[in-house]
Amino acid sequence: MREHEEPVSVPADLPTALLHRLLQEAAPTDGWLPFDRFMAIVLYEPGLGYYAHGSPKFGPGPAGGSDFVTAPELTPLFGRALARQVAQALERSGAPEVWEFGAGSGALASQLLASLGERCAAYHIVDLSGSLRERQRERLAREVPALAARVHWHDRWPEAIEGVVVGNEVLDAMPVQLLHWDGHEWFERGVRVTPLGPRWADRPTALRPPVEAAWPPGTVTEIHPQAEAFVRTLAERLRRGAAFFLDYGFPEHEYYHPQRSGGTLMCHRAHRSDTDPLSDLGLKDLTAHVNFTGIALAGQDAGLDVIGYTSQGHFLLNCGLLELLPPDDGTATTERLRDVAAVQKLVGEHEMGELFKVIGFARGIALDDALGFAHGDRTHTL
Repeated sequence: MREHEEPVSVPADLPTALLHRLLQEAAPTDGWLPFDRFMAIVLYEPGLGYYAHGSPKFGPGPAGGSDFVTAPELTPLFGRALARQVAQALERSGAPEVWEFGAGSGALASQLLASLGERCAAYHIVDLSGSLRERQRERLAREVPALAARVHWHDRWPEAIEGVVVGNEVLDAMPVQLLHWDGHEWFERGVRVTPLGPRWADRPTALRPPVEAAWPPGTVTEIHPQAEAFVRTLAERLRRGAAFFLDYGFPEHEYYHPQRSGGTLMCHRAHRSDTDPLSDLGLKDLTAHVNFTGIALAGQDAGLDVIGYTSQGHFLLNCGLLELLPPDDGTATTERLRDVAAVQKLVGEHEMGELFKVIGFARGIALDDALGFAHGDRTHTL
């Protein structure tokens, strides 16, 4: 049986309250905010931001009030496959601790704990959202009661990390800066906040995309200083162990291809997507695809070893996802049919299997033979 979040009401008149907060923030700068600051407020402002209030976010469909589904909600086989890679890295590190950043509904934590068992003495969740932390507690107490006492919650970086770090769809939710090319020069695209609502407004900037290209006039694209800073901070804190991040994105040469002239910024609400982050403030998710080359370079320059980069499909198959499917005994049970459909979505080239990528880092341990990158490694494309 698949669990999903129960509907929870959002704060009354949420967009108006968020607009008032944005007006306060923008007042010292004549009403203008860089987009990354706007994105941080509408996603994470305490009590108001999308991830800070109590509405459902994660689930298999809109009937339960959710906005999108992540891999752990599709099938527990996702977490069980990832656990094989985590187990290998835990053994090499000699530190039986897992750190998950942005644990969402708690589904992945539940799956990893159940699969790792005694190999994981402590499971740490780092999450900014108090409402999500509470939901994670409830889920883990219900699904893995014998192991829930091993879980510890944090709302900030620890001083040091040993063991294995995981992050599923974490990097894409980090605020991005927007750049606009008018055919002659680059501008930083920000938001002019007015009592009638936010609107786009550009300012001259020295910022540039990391590559040069024949950009068509009107191009809008993203740069990712916060995600790259996150990886540099990870490098500072990771004393010994490995880290694995799963997210949708591209290597740099694909990300900044001139044909991708509209950028990758996307909004999600009720399992529908749109490209207008200035509407329905606080009521929908805002994301941007990940530039994995920038992530890899940030980690490498800060002292981490890049141990692999590949598609999610290759990674999960390398971790034995197909072996985890219940055997086909000739009876097409509903549960098995669901698992087969979920696996096809996770690894299919036209589904999550190719759009989603996995990158791995290590420090202080030998993990050149990381299980998830055994076949189909694409590090050379970064």
